[in-house]
Amino acid sequence: MYSALCTIPMAGTLQTLILTPPTTKTPSLRHRSRHFPSNRALFHIPSITFNRDRSFRRPITALDRSDQRDGNGDKVDRVSGSASGLSWAKPLLNFVSKNFLPLALVGGVLLGLANPGLGCLADRYYLSKFSTFGIFIISGLTLRSGDIGAAAEAWPVGVFGLVSILMISPYFSRAILQMQLHPQEFVTGLAMFSCMPTTLSSGVALTHLAGGNSALALAMTVISNMLGILIIPFSISKFIADGVGVSVPTEQLFRSLILTLLVPLILGKVLRESFKGLGDFVDRNRKLFSKLSALFLSLVPWIQVSRSRSLLLRVKPAVFLVAIGMGALLHIILFAFNALAIKSLSAVSGGDKSIFSKRENASALVLVASQKTLPVMVAVVEQLGGAFGESGLLVLPCVAAHLNQIIMDSFLVGFWLPKDLSSSNAKVN
Repeated sequence: MYSALCTIPMAGTLQTLILTPPTTKTPSLRHRSRHFPSNRALFHIPSITFNRDRSFRRPITALDRSDQRDGNGDKVDRVSGSASGLSWAKPLLNFVSKNFLPLALVGGVLLGLANPGLGCLADRYYLSKFSTFGIFIISGLTLRSGDIGAAAEAWPVGVFGLVSILMISPYFSRAILQMQLHPQEFVTGLAMFSCMPTTLSSGVALTHLAGGNSALALAMTVISNMLGILIIPFSISKFIADGVGVSVPTEQLFRSLILTLLVPLILGKVLRESFKGLGDFVDRNRKLFSKLSALFLSLVPWIQVSRSRSLLLRVKPAVFLVAIGMGALLHIILFAFNALAIKSLSAVSGGDKSIFSKRENASALVLVASQKTLPVMVAVVEQLGGAFGESGLLVLPCVAAHLNQIIMDSFLVGFWLPKDLSSSNAKVN
């Protein structure tokens, strides 16, 4: 009997050791089994072991889920499924924010090609004129008087920039008109584009990114667009109308540009100066107003392409690629001309001590004076009423040229920035 009882505890103990993982509590269980050799205690040992095993397994599982560690013993943070699912959205949103203007313009063109009905409906209600009005109201709201005054020191550079923008660059239109493309509106549109003032926002923004004289860039932008309203009608009459055999109603065009460009620009500036809190609100939300202006601008190619979709589909892709190349070449020529001109002016006016030799002024001049604005071009085309051909065909190569100049100058600014950072670090060291 004694041997049977001994055999039973031995079997129970072996069963416990086999079924139970090693824990710190094992010695106490063995101790209990020796002091309570009754059948009831012995037969409950496996049951107690299983319950304790369950109680230990659950916390271990929870620990694995909440406090996971790698092979080095370091804690590994686990990202939730929703957060990891949204991780791809942040780079996409940053890309859209940085490239909002070109994406908006391309989107307008694609929407006009895909669904021209909406664009034609918007044109019927003169939405393009309201969009141009809105663009220049925003330009007036964002115009700070202090920025214009800060550019007074570099006025010789600004004067040359205005001469280059409004008086020299229109001469390149004669070379453009020598090209023969079908439809000829592509050539005429690019020739008109060369007579336009500088861009409203991208030139100033790129100058700021390049570390240039932003106040000088802004002054050239504002003054060239205001003087351009006076000069553009005469430039088109002299350089474009004679080349295509069309007479331009200069007085009517001048009056229309005053109403659609100058009046909203002045109105926006008056509103900014009249309401004290408005200027602060606009300055705090300049990115928002810049995107709103880009949306207004994107309405232009959308409406123009919608109106001319049937004609655009007849254009051979090779011809359109040639027009795109001509627009890019125009920007390269203007950029090279302005860079060479400021080098020459720096050499003849005192060398390194010249106001033209300062890198901040040179970058502002080259970037701003080499770009051409699309909204003014669209406003001019609208006022001409088809005198030079189909409006959509005139505007479309200019949209491509506008995108090209922004993209090329963005890459150029990105090439300048590493050099500036390395030179500044060398000065600090």
